[in-house]
Amino acid sequence: MSCPGVLISATELATVIHYINSSDNPIAAIKFRQTVTGKEVAPSVTDYTSRGPSPNCPAVLKPDVMAPGSLVLASWIPDDYTAAVGKNTLLSSEGFNLISGTSMACPHASGVAALLRGVHPEWSHAAIRSAMMTTATELDSSMMPIKDVGQNFTVASPLAMGAGHIVPNLAMDPGLVYDAAPQDYVSLLCSMNFTRNQIMTITRSNNYDCANSSLDLNYPSFVAFYDKNVTTGAMLKHRFRRVVTNVGAAATTYKVKVAPPEGVKVAVWPQSLVFGKKNEQRDYYVEIVYPSDGQGRVLYGSIVWSEESGSHVVRSPIVVAPTSAGK
Repeated sequence: MSCPGVLISATELATVIHYINSSDNPIAAIKFRQTVTGKEVAPSVTDYTSRGPSPNCPAVLKPDVMAPGSLVLASWIPDDYTAAVGKNTLLSSEGFNLISGTSMACPHASGVAALLRGVHPEWSHAAIRSAMMTTATELDSSMMPIKDVGQNFTVASPLAMGAGHIVPNLAMDPGLVYDAAPQDYVSLLCSMNFTRNQIMTITRSNNYDCANSSLDLNYPSFVAFYDKNVTTGAMLKHRFRRVVTNVGAAATTYKVKVAPPEGVKVAVWPQSLVFGKKNEQRDYYVEIVYPSDGQGRVLYGSIVWSEESGSHVVRSPIVVAPTSAGK
C-alpha cells in the first residue's frame, strides 16, 4: 500500500463489525512497526527518473542534480482516493499521500534554491545553481558511489544524477561559483541555430548580440558528446573555458585535481587559481582528448578545485559519450 493502513480478511471483518455493533464507542488504532535505521543505503537513482542528455542541447549537462523524490509525504486532493483494495474499495488519507516522481524532487531542489537566495540575495540564478551542483555529493550513506536502480544497481552516471545529490548546508558556502549573464545564454541560443524570431520569443527582446555564439556555456560541468557514426577509435578533442568567481574568503588559492574518465586524457591549465579578494574572477581551460567508442559507453570523471588553506571543495562532473547515450 502507498499509505498507512491495515488489510483484514473476511473472517476478521466479521469480528470487527461485531465489535462495532456491540460497542457504544468503538475505537481502533494502528500500531506501526518501529523504524529501523542504519540498514538502508540511500540515496539511489530510481528507474523512473528523468535522464540526460538533453535532446535539444546535449552540450549542457542535464540533469543538474538529484533530490529526494520517492515516497514523499505530500498534500493531496482531499476528496480523491489515495489507494485501492481490489477494484471496488477506494481508500482516502485525509488530504495527504505518499507520492514519487520528479514532481516531488523538484520542490526539494526549488526550496533549496529559495533558501540560498535568502542567504545570498546578491547571487544570480546561475550562481545558485552552481553552488548546488558543485557541492552535491556523488556518495551514498555508506560512502560508496550512488547506484542507479534503473541500470541494475551499477554506479550512477552524471546523465542519471547530474552532479550528485544536493547538500543544502554545503551549498550555502561553495567557495567558488560559475556565474552566467543573460548574454551568455543568448550566445548559447545563437549557436543552436534558432532563428531571430525564435530567440526574441525566448528573450522577449531584440537587444542581443550573436557575434560570439558558443555552445561553451559557463556551466559547472563538462560534456563531450561525439557523433555515434564516427570511426571507432578515432581520437577526438574538446576544449572548454570556464570562469569562476570567489564567493568565499577574501584571499585564497585553489589547486586542481582531475579524475579522468577511463581511457580519456584531461588537461587543465592553469593548475592553481589565486584570488586576492572576494568576488574576484579567474578563468581556466580544460582540454579533453578521447577515442570514439563503438560500444556506446558513457564515460565520466570529475574536475575538483580544492582550497589550499580552507575547506572548500568545488567539484564538476566530466561526461564523454556518443550522441545516442541515454536514449
